[in-house]
Amino acid sequence: MIARKTATKAIQVLHHFVLALGVIVFATPLLWLIATSLKTDEQIVDVSSMVRMLVPHPVKWSNYPEALRFINYFRALFNTALVTFMSVVGVALSCSLAAFAFARLSWPGRNVAFLLLLSTMMLPYQVTMIPLFLIFTRIGWVNTLKPLWIGAFFAPGFYVFLLRQFFLTIPKDLEDAAKIDGCGYFGIYARVMLPLIKPAISSVVIFQFMAAWNDFIGPLIYIQDNELATLSLALQAFQSMHGAEWSLLMAACTVMILPVIILFLAAQRYFIQGVTLTGLKA
Repeated sequence: MIARKTATKAIQVLHHFVLALGVIVFATPLLWLIATSLKTDEQIVDVSSMVRMLVPHPVKWSNYPEALRFINYFRALFNTALVTFMSVVGVALSCSLAAFAFARLSWPGRNVAFLLLLSTMMLPYQVTMIPLFLIFTRIGWVNTLKPLWIGAFFAPGFYVFLLRQFFLTIPKDLEDAAKIDGCGYFGIYARVMLPLIKPAISSVVIFQFMAAWNDFIGPLIYIQDNELATLSLALQAFQSMHGAEWSLLMAACTVMILPVIILFLAAQRYFIQGVTLTGLKA
């Protein structure tokens, strides 16, 4: 018994050691990014030791306001936040409705329609890029922010699949009880289903937030006015003009990824729960 407990404890220690090692490996680039953003030009080229690479001395806080001034940060932040907010709302609304219809409603051709929806995931963005650009040109939406978020309101296939699998885990008894109480399908969706799929919705929100926040190809295609530039586009313009100023570039990158890190830390419990439960069927 004692030997078994000792072996179990040794395995747990080994697991924690491997996890800690993984954290160090994945966190080192982020730490280097933040450290470089606080260095002077002389400190950046000093690689004589690991301590000098990761610990700026002295700390140069002025890199941040200077970088923000160059990239017109607050205007780009507003544009990015607007696009991200609309994308998240569109995905959460359209995909949850579509997933509810595929998982909980019976209608002719449901399985065929779902397979067609899944088949759209096989088409890379490069295939639909030119047709979409021609469509948005015809309706006068080029050089506006609308093409960057309007597609989220048309239920992207991956998110529909993710939410559908989660809807399937909910017992049918809850749906039947709601019907007895007089709820229609929309009432069941809004009052019964949505509160139960918060982890899955949180996962979808985080995925879409990251996709919209970091999107570069979309703004590059549709945005021509600097006043409409998002953070990714402003960062690319900053890099083309100040590519050799690594401290300012790293400061701009740090400010851009900070909201994503904050969101994940705030919602990581729902994110992990949503990913782990997706695919389990009651």
